[in-house]
Amino acid sequence: MAKKEKSTKPVEEKQDQATDQVKAKSDQAKTKPTADDQVTILKAQIEKLQADVSTKDDQYLRAEAEIQNMTKRFNKERESLLKYDGQDLVKGILPVLDNLKRALQIEVSDDAGKQLKKGIQMVHDHLEQALKEHGVTEIEALNKPFDPQTSQAVQTVPVEDGQKPETVVKVLQAGYMLKDRVMRPAMVIVAQ
Repeated sequence: MAKKEKSTKPVEEKQDQATDQVKAKSDQAKTKPTADDQVTILKAQIEKLQADVSTKDDQYLRAEAEIQNMTKRFNKERESLLKYDGQDLVKGILPVLDNLKRALQIEVSDDAGKQLKKGIQMVHDHLEQALKEHGVTEIEALNKPFDPQTSQAVQTVPVEDGQKPETVVKVLQAGYMLKDRVMRPAMVIVAQ
C-alpha cells in the first residue's frame, strides 16, 4: 500500500534561503550573524521539524489503522475456521451413516440376523449422537415445502389427494447441515 507523504520541500527551501541570506550578510559585514539572523534560521528549522513530525504522525496513524484492520480480518477468519472445523470429516462420515441406515432397512427373521441388526442400530445411534454433539443435524425435508437451499429435487410426481404442490413426498438421501452450513443437500422427490 503506497503511503502519501507530505512534501517538506517548501520548508526546506525556506530554511536554505534564510541560511543563505544570513551567510551573505555575514560575508558582507565580515561579522558574526546577528540575533535576528539566528532567529530566522531557528524558525526555519522549527518549521522543517514540525513538518517532519506531522508526516511521521500521519504515517503512524495509517500504520496503526492498517494493523487494526488486519487484526479484525484475522479474528474473523479464525472464528469462521473454528465454527466450521471438521467439515471435511463430516463429509467423509456421511456415506458411512447412509450405509448404516440401508443396513437397518433390511428385514431379518433369524436370531443371529436380529442380533446383528441390533448391533448396527447401536452403532448408528452412537454415530448420530456424536454428530449432533458437534453441530451436525439432519435436514428435515419430508412433507415440508421444497427448499432449494437445503434440498435437491431429483424427481417430480403428480400431486395426490392430501398433498400440497411443491411439497417433498419422499427423501431418497438424507441431507445434513453443520451449524448453519449445508454439508450435503437432501435428495428428494417433489409433488407438483
